Amino acid sequence: MRVLLVTALVGGGVGAHVRQLAAGLVGRGHQVVVACPAEVARRFDLPGVGARVLPVELGHRVRPGADHASRRRLREAMAGVDVVHAHGMRAGAAAALARPRYGPGLVVTSHNGPPAGGAGMVYELLERVVCRRADLVLGVSPDLVDRAARRGAPATGPAVVPAEVSPLGPGEHGAVRDRLRAELGLQEGQLLVLSVGRLAPQKRTEAAVRAYQRVVDDHPTTVLAVAGEGPEAARLHELAATGPGQVRWLGHRADVPALLAAADVVLSSARWEGQPLVLQEALAAGAPVLATDVGGTAVVLGGAGRLVPGGDDDQVAEDLATVLGELLADPAARAELGRRALARAAELPDGDDAVDAVLSCYQQVLAARDDG
Repeated sequence: MRVLLVTALVGGGVGAHVRQLAAGLVGRGHQVVVACPAEVARRFDLPGVGARVLPVELGHRVRPGADHASRRRLREAMAGVDVVHAHGMRAGAAAALARPRYGPGLVVTSHNGPPAGGAGMVYELLERVVCRRADLVLGVSPDLVDRAARRGAPATGPAVVPAEVSPLGPGEHGAVRDRLRAELGLQEGQLLVLSVGRLAPQKRTEAAVRAYQRVVDDHPTTVLAVAGEGPEAARLHELAATGPGQVRWLGHRADVPALLAAADVVLSSARWEGQPLVLQEALAAGAPVLATDVGGTAVVLGGAGRLVPGGDDDQVAEDLATVLGELLADPAARAELGRRALARAAELPDGDDAVDAVLSCYQQVLAARDDG
C-alpha cells in the first residue's frame, strides 16, 4: 500500500505517533511518504525510519499564500497514493482541500480539542472542512470521536496512540529510582511528587503547584519536581518561589521513564488529554498516578490511578490536594496503585497494535470508496 502521512508543525506526542506509524508501515513493506515541515522531519528523524520525506511547511497559523503553495505540493504528492492520513486539524484541512475529486482515501486523526480564544474559532473552521471532506475521522479520546460525529463526519472511530515504552526489568527499578533520587538530592524517607509536561495552558501546571503547596505543611519533606519547558515557565517559577515547599524545575528531560520510576506520585493537572503518553509511561514504570478526569485519561488509566474532576482551576487544585495528601500519608495505597499500574500497562496497546489499527482503517476507507 502507498501511504501519505501529513502533519503540520507539531510537538512531541503527535510527532512521536507519526514516526511510530511511519516506522511500522515501512517495516511491513508499505511505501510511506511523510509530508511535514522540515523541523518535524529533523526532530523526529523521519528519514531514519525509512520513510521518504516531502518538506511541506504547514505552521500553526493560517497563511493564505504559503498555505496555497503547501496544498499544491500535497496535491502533487497524492498522485499514485492509496491513502492519505493527516494528523491534526491543520494538516487535515490542508489535505482535504488539496485532494483531487477522485483522489485517494482520506483519514484524519484529531489529536486535540479546540483551544481558547480566536484560535478556537479557526480550529472549528478547519474541523468543519475535515468533517465534510474526510472519509474517516479518528479521535484520540472519546469526546473527540463524538465531536466529529456531531459535525457530520461520514465515519468516525477511536485512534490507537500508544507510548513507546521500555518497561524496566525486575532488577532495574530500584537502581534507577536510587540514582534519580540521588541526582535530585533526596534523602531517605523524602517523598517525590512528579509533574511532567509542557509548561503551557493545556497542562495547567499551576494547579499542580498549588495542590502541592496546600499539602506540604503536613508533609514537609515532600518535594515537587516539574519536568518540561514552555511559555508559562517564568510565571510558574514565581508562583513556586512564594512557597511553601521545595519545587525543583528540571527543564527538558530525555529520561522521563527513569524519572517516573523515581516518583512516589505522578501528578497530572491537565485541562485536556487524548491518550496521554506520559501517563502510559508512568503505568509502565509502576508509578502511582493522580490525574484530572479529562479527555481520554480515564480510558488510558483503566482504573489504575486516582482521578479528580477536571473543571474550575481553583477547584481542581483543591481536589488534587485532597487526594495527594491522602496518598502521601498512605504508603500501602501508593503500593497498591503501583501494582495496578503495572497490571494496566500490560493491557495497553503497543506500536504493532497501532499499525494494525490504521491498516484496518485504511482498508475500511478503500472498501467504502470501491463500493461507492
